[in-house]
Amino acid sequence: MTDRATAGLETAGLRQSRRLHMLRALCAGLTAHEMLCCVADQAMAELGGFAGMVHWSGGQGGGRRLRLVAVSGLPRPALQEWAEIAEDDIHSALAIAFRDDGYVCMPAVCGVRPLDGEPVVAMVAAVPLAESDAQLGTLSVLTAQGEPTPAQRTFLDQAARWVVTHVSSPEWVVDRRGLHTQPVGSDLRMALDAVQVGSWQWNISTGDMSWDDVGLGLLGVSGAGVRRLGSWADLVYPDDLPKVMAAVEESLRTGDIYEADYRIRRPDGTTRWMRSRGRPVPGDRGEPERVVGTVWDTTESRIAPQAVGDAMRYMGDAFLGVDRNWLITFLSGAAEHLLGRARDIVGRGLWEGPAGQVAGLEERCRQAAADNVPVAVDFRWPTDGRWYHMRLAPHPEGLTAYLTDVTDDRTRAARREADRRARATWPDVAEQSGPIGALAVALSEAVTMQDVVDVLAGHVMPRFGSAGLLVQVVGEGRLHVVGAVGYSEDHIRSLERLPLSGSGPVEEVTRTRKPRFIGSPAEWAARYPWLAHLLGTSGKQAWAFLPVIASGQPIGCCVLSYYEPRRFTREERELLTVFSGMFAQALSRARLYDLEHARAKTLQHALLPRALPSTPALTTAARYLPASSTEVGGDWYDIIPLSADRVALVIGDVMGHGLAQAATMGRLRTAVHTLADLDLPPGEILAHLNDLFTDLGDEFYATCLYAVYDSVTGDCSIARAGHPPPAVILPDGSVSFSDLVPDPPLGAAEPPFTSVRICLPEGSRLVLYTDGLVESASRDIDSGMAELARVLTGKPVRTTTAQGDSQAELEQLCDAVTGTLLPAGRETADDTALLVAYTHRLPPDAVACWELSDGPVAAGEARTHVREQLGVWALDDLVMAAELLASELVGNVVRHAKGPARLRLLRSRTLVCEVSDRSAATPRIRRATDADEGGRGLQLVAALSQRWGTRYTSDGKCIWTELPLPQA
Repeated sequence: MTDRATAGLETAGLRQSRRLHMLRALCAGLTAHEMLCCVADQAMAELGGFAGMVHWSGGQGGGRRLRLVAVSGLPRPALQEWAEIAEDDIHSALAIAFRDDGYVCMPAVCGVRPLDGEPVVAMVAAVPLAESDAQLGTLSVLTAQGEPTPAQRTFLDQAARWVVTHVSSPEWVVDRRGLHTQPVGSDLRMALDAVQVGSWQWNISTGDMSWDDVGLGLLGVSGAGVRRLGSWADLVYPDDLPKVMAAVEESLRTGDIYEADYRIRRPDGTTRWMRSRGRPVPGDRGEPERVVGTVWDTTESRIAPQAVGDAMRYMGDAFLGVDRNWLITFLSGAAEHLLGRARDIVGRGLWEGPAGQVAGLEERCRQAAADNVPVAVDFRWPTDGRWYHMRLAPHPEGLTAYLTDVTDDRTRAARREADRRARATWPDVAEQSGPIGALAVALSEAVTMQDVVDVLAGHVMPRFGSAGLLVQVVGEGRLHVVGAVGYSEDHIRSLERLPLSGSGPVEEVTRTRKPRFIGSPAEWAARYPWLAHLLGTSGKQAWAFLPVIASGQPIGCCVLSYYEPRRFTREERELLTVFSGMFAQALSRARLYDLEHARAKTLQHALLPRALPSTPALTTAARYLPASSTEVGGDWYDIIPLSADRVALVIGDVMGHGLAQAATMGRLRTAVHTLADLDLPPGEILAHLNDLFTDLGDEFYATCLYAVYDSVTGDCSIARAGHPPPAVILPDGSVSFSDLVPDPPLGAAEPPFTSVRICLPEGSRLVLYTDGLVESASRDIDSGMAELARVLTGKPVRTTTAQGDSQAELEQLCDAVTGTLLPAGRETADDTALLVAYTHRLPPDAVACWELSDGPVAAGEARTHVREQLGVWALDDLVMAAELLASELVGNVVRHAKGPARLRLLRSRTLVCEVSDRSAATPRIRRATDADEGGRGLQLVAALSQRWGTRYTSDGKCIWTELPLPQA
């Protein structure tokens, strides 16, 4: 070996030694996930690659997979195809290295070049992560530098051994799904991170501000970025700053609690919603000297309402709202086309515009508002002459109106009636009129664009002996292929990449509105030499390009092609031109239908929960499967955290299909969230929802099941309105259904609603579902429930304390239920929602309860109990605040309620302090003047606690507060 080669090896070895030394130095301060990202980064740097990855093994049996848990170099979305790899994949370097327990380097396709579509090939170097008795995963690098050198391979092996040594040590927790990013014993830190409530302080005289680390993290800035009030104000959205400052000035003037919602613009370009609450602190002279408060992120709670508002704004049907004086308060985009721009119309009277010109419409609407009864009426709009169906729904603040264009429906209905009469007179009209009549009948029954393409493939292609069919429409400056028969995927992709430049046959036909017939490849090459490369991928030698023109506007082109050169006769050209005019209208109608259907599905998905909340009481999994029909449905589900580690489980089904049902489902879900905040019993929740549906009119009905699970007692209270009963899987694997007789559906029931309470042992599973899972045209609901019980029976809960294990078990259970009762490929006429919950109990040593004496001595007893119990729980940092809260709440009972009081403490993700009494009177925060002796207790409770509220019990009420647990 030469001196230069020896020096190179020494340099590489020294560099690798320094990298490993740096990893050892950083290990003590990193979480597992951060450590793996660091290892992937060092491996990528050493091999000169463009991405480093760590995969972890998960699953059981034949379904085991390597899952991507850490990445460096490229963003995770760019490595989507590497997210999960089957361990038995014979073409993957990662799977081979994992199975053979050795180094593997082989080429792999990492994407395609955007200009020519050619594949991008890189080398994948992978080594296994293995202990003495188990395979854990792989460490790999994507590189364009060729195969790694022996020294680089040695570094990969050393890094893999280093990872195994640290990850398998007791301070890190590993499960089959991946890696927990927190060390064992950091539950307090995890709970504090989950709360994400920051604190701040503002010195009024100097304008200085100070923030804790959580608050700075919420703002997305460093401490130096918001040391002054003006720096914080620069982050606030300009439209929101005036109302925030007005709230601050009002608080300083009155001394009351300050609270405001506003948006901030982070330095990284993102916008988040914040809620800030504070109170002024007086100085020595009694004047406000500073303001202290808290701040937390409320973006997630606004996503669903904002999505609903955006969906309503851009929905296909016109939607508008008016107040009690018939002044317009809201207009959707479609409604603007009928009434005018929103900025010019909102605030004006409805009858001042075109609506006032519709004969009899104002009288019908005013009568409906006076009777508080929804109405539906059809009328012709004066500005465009089209027919609309209006549904007017009164509510306490005014009315909402939905206007649906039914011109095409009325036209189709008239046409169907005329066809029916014609068939009664001439039953063989389609046969007598030949292929044109048969095509017309088939196109009249086509609904979607795919239906239209299928009709052309079944009627036009055989009639003219063509071997290929292409249907293209114009959109966004390009021609998009919406249907193809007889063409390869490569050829279709080539067509999609062509710009709408006006130089090709499709562009010529679309521009001139005249058909073009090309009889041979030579004629094609002579006319369009720049498109000669398409001849090889198409495999065709003759073409008929037919313009698709609807309502006087060209919307695309239909292409019939042939395997052999062809001379088109005059008769064929004329007949093809006639056919193109016939299916143009059908394609235009189907295109609008597909667009409306896509918008309806967008609305429906926006209304369903994006992710189920994580709670200590339940581990949950859910499935939503739409029906095979093109109409959207109204099935929905939800998980709502309540006070004292209680959780509400909700599932429902708005009867029928369509945009109105999906919108009604969104209104119902929003109403349930609002009512759940009041902590009402399940029966009362359904009673309020029934009132809402009664106001909607006879057109709407819904089934609903509302359950509340208490993790302290294990009790589950259930009420259901026309909904199938829940299934309960006990820890031994036995299955039972609730024997509660259901009340009628919402909109048809008469309160009160019946509820039942069952006790669920630790580890029970609750299965909620809609009727689409167990009922169909070929199976009644009793048979479906029996089949569901058979699938669920014999699945006992495994003895495990890992929440990840129970989550994986629930996902497998959901797949087993839907795969058995709704097998793939079977047509379903109804939507299906499935919600499965794994119940947890709060440990007995995390609950403490005391009966207090009747009278003023109760406050002292409460402080003593709190102080002693928090000492047992090692929560001494919370003693002062918890003592003060308990004392204030007990004192409120002594002064204003009926004793004796009962005190309960719960230690979960937060510290919950509850005081119960036998009075139904609900306390409310009021503004106390300087001369008042009381009225400030609840203000103090609100300032000290993270959350607080009141719920009714069977013999009175309970006031609860939550305090965040201190950092470990």
